[in-house]
Amino acid sequence: MSVVWHKDALAGALGAEVIGGGADVSGLSIDTRTLQRGDLFVALKDVRDGHEFVAQAFAAGAAAALVDRAHAPQLAGLGPLYVVEAVLPALERLGRAARARMNGRVMAVTGSVGKTSTKEMLRTIFAAQGPTHASVASYNNHWGVPLTLSRMPAETAFGIFEIGMNHSFEILPLTGMVRPEVAIVTTVEPVHLAQFPGIEAIADAKGEIFAGLMPGGVAVINRDNPQFERLKAHAGASPAGRIVSFGAHDKADVRLLRVNCAADESTAEADVLGRRVHYRLGTPGRHMVQNSLAVIAAVRLLGADLDRAAASMADVVPADGRGRRLSLSVPGGTLTLLDEAYNANPSSMRAALAVLASLSVGPGGRRIAILGDMLELGSAGPGLHAGLAEAVETHGVDLVFAAGPLMKNLVDALPKARVGGYAADSSALEPMVLGAIRSGDVVTVKGSNGSRMARIVAALKARHPAVDAGAETMRG
Repeated sequence: MSVVWHKDALAGALGAEVIGGGADVSGLSIDTRTLQRGDLFVALKDVRDGHEFVAQAFAAGAAAALVDRAHAPQLAGLGPLYVVEAVLPALERLGRAARARMNGRVMAVTGSVGKTSTKEMLRTIFAAQGPTHASVASYNNHWGVPLTLSRMPAETAFGIFEIGMNHSFEILPLTGMVRPEVAIVTTVEPVHLAQFPGIEAIADAKGEIFAGLMPGGVAVINRDNPQFERLKAHAGASPAGRIVSFGAHDKADVRLLRVNCAADESTAEADVLGRRVHYRLGTPGRHMVQNSLAVIAAVRLLGADLDRAAASMADVVPADGRGRRLSLSVPGGTLTLLDEAYNANPSSMRAALAVLASLSVGPGGRRIAILGDMLELGSAGPGLHAGLAEAVETHGVDLVFAAGPLMKNLVDALPKARVGGYAADSSALEPMVLGAIRSGDVVTVKGSNGSRMARIVAALKARHPAVDAGAETMRG
């Protein structure tokens, strides 16, 4: 069990008083359900107050706990305690200390769509070239970023950080902690419109990531996005020494030359800052190829092995909820399930329908989209949902099952023959879906996380077992 923080360095970085002798720690945890033996348990206050779980953390094998001074007296004696005035600011201090002691290369990524997929792509590519540390899941907020930094081993060669936001000025302090050498904005789309007056304001918020760049660092921007010039202006006002664009645009520095998107993979050829590169991406979709251009740009900019990176692209596969493909056994044969249930916005919804269109149905099968509300779109929400009808028609979706009050706008905009069912929420929609699917169908499930469409994925998997374990890897 390797040590991430030795006890004296940990106390100093936290600015903590030590009660109970202190302890070396092998990791950090904020959740007793996933805590590993030897972790420092961080008693954050979020949905629940972490101080309520300190005893459970020690019972689960925590080496020590980070707690605030107000709770320390009642927790003394349970195990080694690092005591601070407030836990989150102490975690931020630890994150900054982890960044300061690390001599490797650091990247940060944000964007309205694709930031988690791009972060995972970066993780896969750079892990083949040296010790790599990256955000877990979507740990991209005010506690996720300092937690990810604090977990980073000193010997990390490549650090990869996802940074998210729901409001203006949320990215600014986070990128200041990460201090990336390369900062990527995947795209700017009409997401979180409930919190912003328009898409230009979203671009301004995403552009905050460049403010944290190390002096002389590189801003990597989507040249195909209508907000390119606005993002470029933010990069130009930042410490960036260089701006690199990516996309299919004739003026892109990393330019897509050819692409072929098959059912379970994509192939691409790109001009990467003057060098032509061919690669196979182990996941389908033009949007994923677009993200891969930003990744290959980061490889070139950081001086990593471009040929090895191109070969590693084949190892990129979708995660649960982000396009993972499963083959499920149903009476009379199998069906194909695309799990896109983690999140949704108008851009990613269209991309998912395009991938659905690329897959061949089996005998007697249909292309079925099971869709939940896209949230945080403000007053534009009803129109953006109704506007998906065109994509449903264009991509030849046979049936749509929809859940949520916003998705009622799509249902009303569709021909009745294309509506498989509608319900107020995913719970009510579930039995309709289970009763309608059949052998040969290709089914995609997508919606914002708050729409809880993952419950339909879980129900389908519980009712119909996977044909084999390999079906879940989405590899060709």
